[in-house]
Amino acid sequence: MTDPRPDPAALYPEVAAHGSLAAALRAVAAGGLDAVPLSSPDGEPLLDAGAATTLPHRRPLRVSAWRYERRWHISGDDAFQSLPVLGGETDDLAQVARAVRGWHDGEPLEDIHRAAPFARPTGRFEVPDLDPGRLAESEWQGLRQQAAGLPCPWAPAYRSLIEAAYAEPVLRALYPFTSHWALRFSTTTRPLLTVVGPSVAANGEGAFAVSGGPGAAGEFATARAAVAATLVRLPADPGLVALGAPPE
Repeated sequence: MTDPRPDPAALYPEVAAHGSLAAALRAVAAGGLDAVPLSSPDGEPLLDAGAATTLPHRRPLRVSAWRYERRWHISGDDAFQSLPVLGGETDDLAQVARAVRGWHDGEPLEDIHRAAPFARPTGRFEVPDLDPGRLAESEWQGLRQQAAGLPCPWAPAYRSLIEAAYAEPVLRALYPFTSHWALRFSTTTRPLLTVVGPSVAANGEGAFAVSGGPGAAGEFATARAAVAATLVRLPADPGLVALGAPPE
């Protein structure tokens, strides 16, 4: 069967001219990335690159090229949870190079965004000292920003659920995560979650379902009512959030 994807060399001729995405980034930066360790994998040198960072709490920045359309995507993850704190897409390789430089140099996320506007903080913030409570708050902020930007028809109900849960101090003190858009809670952070209580989800009709944990599943007309039902299904004292694994 013929591969329907365009030839990467035809879609990215300037990258092909330099032999790899890493080399093309160096070229477009005109010396600005000379001190930055960059690499592209042998298998997909035109489509992928990694850029090292000077900060131990950051993973190398990943740069990936789209296969059907001329565009690049970046993802900057934290080193402990492997969750993105920075991301974005652009058709401007020079902007990608600026984001690479800022990530490598340890610039704050907002400063990277100012230098390369396509590179946007995800809502999560960096927690170099791995304070569990701060990691939980970072994840809440990531969920809230994600919910605020969703374009799908059920987004308003989902946003109301996230905000209603965040407004409750007991839930806000837990580590939130989602599975198939259902909101769940943990007494430990990633990478090893310790699930506690039920899950709560917004359905396509605007109702809210609570399932799992002690007690029967139920459906509720408002996010507030669903969150209230979630609270009574939690242990009496879930305790403080702990790290999900010892730091390396």
